[in-house]
Order: sequence, then C-alpha cells, then structure tokens
Amino acid sequence: MDEQQIITWLKEKNIDKIKFAFADIDGVLRGKVIHHKKFADGLQKGYGFCDVVFGWDSSDVCNNNIELTGWHTGYPDQICRIDLSTFRTIPWQDNIPFFLADFSKADGNDLPACPRSLLKRITKDCESLGFYPEFAQEFEWFNFRETPQSLQEKSFTNLETLTPGMFGYSLLRTSENSDFYYDLFNLLMQFGIPLEGLHTETGPGVYEAAILHDHVIEAADRAVLLKTAIKEIAYRHGIMATFMAKWNENLPGCGGHVHQSLWNKDKTENLFYKADDANKMSDLHKHYLAGQLYCLPHILPMYAPTINSYKRLVEGAWAPTTITWAVENRTTAFRVINTSPAYTRLETRIPGSDTNPYLAMAAALASGLYGVKNKLSLDIPATAGNGYHDTKNGVIPSNLLDAANMMKDSKIARELFGEGFVNHFVTTRLWECKQFAKSVTDWELKRYFEII
Repeated sequence: MDEQQIITWLKEKNIDKIKFAFADIDGVLRGKVIHHKKFADGLQKGYGFCDVVFGWDSSDVCNNNIELTGWHTGYPDQICRIDLSTFRTIPWQDNIPFFLADFSKADGNDLPACPRSLLKRITKDCESLGFYPEFAQEFEWFNFRETPQSLQEKSFTNLETLTPGMFGYSLLRTSENSDFYYDLFNLLMQFGIPLEGLHTETGPGVYEAAILHDHVIEAADRAVLLKTAIKEIAYRHGIMATFMAKWNENLPGCGGHVHQSLWNKDKTENLFYKADDANKMSDLHKHYLAGQLYCLPHILPMYAPTINSYKRLVEGAWAPTTITWAVENRTTAFRVINTSPAYTRLETRIPGSDTNPYLAMAAALASGLYGVKNKLSLDIPATAGNGYHDTKNGVIPSNLLDAANMMKDSKIARELFGEGFVNHFVTTRLWECKQFAKSVTDWELKRYFEII
C-alpha cells in the first residue's frame, strides 16, 4: 500500500496507534508506539530520535569514544524515516500496525552509523551493475524454560533448557512443545516472515529456522524481525530464546549463515549457474566468491561482531576457522550449493546468530561485488575433505580485538563501506573489547579464587 492507502486503512479500521522500529549497530531493534496523527504527520519529514541509540552499546552504556554523538554533541535528535513498504501487523499483539525505519535521509546523505542505510547503498550499487541480489539468512537459537527474572536470580547459571539431550531434526522433541513450535511457524508467516523450514538442531532445546529467500533488503528486514519476533512469541509460552553465538562451551554454537545469488534484472535467470562448468559455477559466481575470500580478513567483525562470536569459531563445532571454500562442504567458510539452476547459491558460513543481518548481508554483498568489479580469479582451490586442516590460505582471527584492529587499518573496508561507517563501527567493536577486558569472569574466579 502507498501512503494514502495506509492512512485510509488506518481510518477505516479505527486504529489509533502504530509501532515502528529500526536496528541499531548491534542489530537490536529500537522503537516506540506512536499516535496515528504523529505517524501521518511524520511520513514526509520523519521522526526525531535521540541519537544516543548510536552512541551506546547493547547494554545502554554510553560509548565515550564515539565521534558521531556523545556528551560533546549534547545527544541531539536524528531524523528517522519509516519505510512504508515494510508495513505488516503483529498477530500476537492485537495486530497493531508495524513498520521498519532507518536513517536514510531525503537528500540521500545517510547517517553513516545506520545499518539498513548501509545495506541500501550497497544494494543500489549492485542493481546499477544490472544484478538482482537474492538473499536469505538462517538462524539457530537455544530455548530455555526461564524468564528475565529467573535469569537474574540464577545469575545466568544452571539454566533449564526447553528439552534435554541432543536431538537434531527430531519430530519427537518438537511434538513435546507443539503449541510453541507451530506458533513460531504460523505467527511468523502471518507477520510476513515465511519460513522455508523449522526444526530442532543438535543440542538441548535448540531450533533452527531458515527464512524463504527474497530481495536482499527484504531478506535482511525479515532476518532482523525474526529474532525479536521469536523472543516475543517465546515469552507467551514461558520460554526464553537466545541468539548468542555460543552460550555453553560444551555445546555447538548457533549459526546465522547467509545464502546469496545474483540474478538478471527481471529475475528469470540465476547468474551464478553454468551447466557446463565442473562445479556448475558461472564466471560471475567465481569472481563473487573470490571477492568474499579476499575481503574476509578485512571485514570479519561484520560477520562476528561480539566477544562471544569467536567462541563459536572453533574446530569441530560446525563453524569455520579457515579461509576456505568447497562444494557442499560444511567445514569450510564458504559453501557452494549447486543442486539445480534455481537453487545454485553461495552460503557464507562465518556469521553466527548474533549478527546484525543488515551488516552481515552488506558485508557479503559488498565483498562479492568487489570480486566482480575487479574480476578476481578464483585461485584458491576448493578444499577436499576437512576444511579445519586446510590452512594454506590463512585462518580466521580468533578474537574480536584482532579482527577489529585489522578492519580499522584496512583500505579495503573503507573502500567497501566508507570512512564514516568504518570509523564508527570499529570504534564500537573496540569499545566492546574494552568492556570485556575490565570484567572479572566466572572462569577467573573458579581458577584463581582459592589457589592463588
């Protein structure tokens, strides 16, 4: 619906409020409920939002190293604009109208810190080259029989998972909680997030959801909304969901793999497919993959943005540790899937479920296009066998500090995303490292408290 149709619909339905939100640098949805008059009045000029939302971290602690905003600027408002194409209603909240927003300004000069605006700019670049970017993200997450209050009371220890045992692809385990399970599938569908599949993964209380593929902006919108939607639906069942990359050292981590392909403008031909190639890969596909391989060390924090992300990227835990690729190999960083012309695609396996989908997809698309524009050849041979042992092209940095400093000094990152974004994003990642460095962990207490 266009603007007038939406205004008319609100009047006909006698709706007096709407909800809207945007994703901050960590992918956390920030938003509010507003009166229908304020909604209508702001459609042209936007809505003021205190820019502290880009000046604090995921715990609302103000980052005193940010240049964009801070006490030195007085935390003014920035103008946030609703994207009417994202209109949907929330079925588990009395069908209140909902919209996504971003900080893309009317004159085209975006707020550098806005993740959705960044993806929109890269998508525009992609489409100017004659490509239609088709993307999807899949998520794994753990479910617990806990509440926010019980987590605090237990100090995040001795948590009760939704189900016990390691039951990947189990019909039995989902039937045990069928009301929750089918609520996820059905309510997400009603909310405009159609799932390709939903099943248990290996681990106690862990599920995986694959979202149907679509244009990259819609794919990222769906992925951002899915995480919050699942948490809200879980609350209704007395369940808590976490998208941490690795919540327990003895269990597998949670992936957030990104699937992608480039099509012609009218979306009638998958440009990644070539029937007479040994791997069914077109030259475009090879250039795109070569770009991702080449750029990976320069942009890793966009795929692995937290301290915890790197606890997942360990050998033998279904997450990559080396800069590798192969056809249908889940031990490599990049997996080529070539089962048919329509479904030939690249799976970028580095991202965990803790990623900001806008940034993960922006990183994948921009680095792939870097390979296309520079006609990078796919000189790295496909890995045969165990990708964890194929280290000849390098390994993925093992911690956020090293990865962030590498991105900070990278000319490639600045070429792909611009000075403003890189400066802001890297500063937020180094802030994360600083907050962790000064904390005293349970590991330290258990190891040193008595014996030292």
